[in-house]
Amino acid sequence: MLSEVMDLLVCPHCTSDLAAIEDGRVLRCDRGHTFDVARQGYVSLLAGNAGKIVGDSAEMIEARSEFLDRGHFDRIIAGVVAAMSAHDPATVLEVGAGTGHYLAAVLETFERMRGVGLDVSKPAARKVARAHPRLGSIVADVWQPLPVRTGSIDAVSCVFSPRNAAELRRILAPNGVLVVVTPTEHHQQELIETLGLLSVDEDKARRLGEALAGRFEQTDTTRIEFTMALDHLSIASLVGMGPSARHSTDAARRSAIAALPDTVEVTASVTVGTYRALAASAAL
Repeated sequence: MLSEVMDLLVCPHCTSDLAAIEDGRVLRCDRGHTFDVARQGYVSLLAGNAGKIVGDSAEMIEARSEFLDRGHFDRIIAGVVAAMSAHDPATVLEVGAGTGHYLAAVLETFERMRGVGLDVSKPAARKVARAHPRLGSIVADVWQPLPVRTGSIDAVSCVFSPRNAAELRRILAPNGVLVVVTPTEHHQQELIETLGLLSVDEDKARRLGEALAGRFEQTDTTRIEFTMALDHLSIASLVGMGPSARHSTDAARRSAIAALPDTVEVTASVTVGTYRALAASAAL
């Protein structure tokens, strides 16, 4: 619920404190900017021209929810929980929170922990708002200044999502941690060529290191790799929840999947990296 995390949020226009008014239906800052809380429980704190921003569609979010509900990525979720909870954070935030599965699992590790789920997609925000009672769901653009109080977050997670290193460093508390999950070159390799999916950039690890350099120091890395036995329904969800869904039609995907064996062994392969926020003087 948003009431759990109000002290962590700020106005996207002027960075003033936000307070709930009208029985929690509206958030208002000290300077009078107001933001309506959606009936589903999330609030949009986008600033500027939000009309040009394209997030995951309702269909993509539903596909992701179906896939994760089936438990196929439970080992990855467990890896994120282990990396985050090892630092005993009181406040956590997930960038590109999607369905809220990962963040909800993290929040279950400690009763006192509170979380913010951030996504630019309104369909995602609706899901996140229902994912956990100690979770507040906001719509925001990671490439803009985040509507989050400086130094208020103990741990941030980015699971298959973009990272604005400067903003993530700003919102993290001293000694805060960043947990990043990225696919390796083996991730979904059995489906990439068969179904024409987007492949993983071979330079992904190098580019990640360069993007975080000067603001974060890597302290740990874990590779998680396993095989999933997927039927056609799960394959359709896996394809439909990722970026490849934007580059093919539903009919084309259904036709390609129908030609596959009834069950396909598919590799899941990711790296879970943990990074410590550098002190301000070291980050200059």
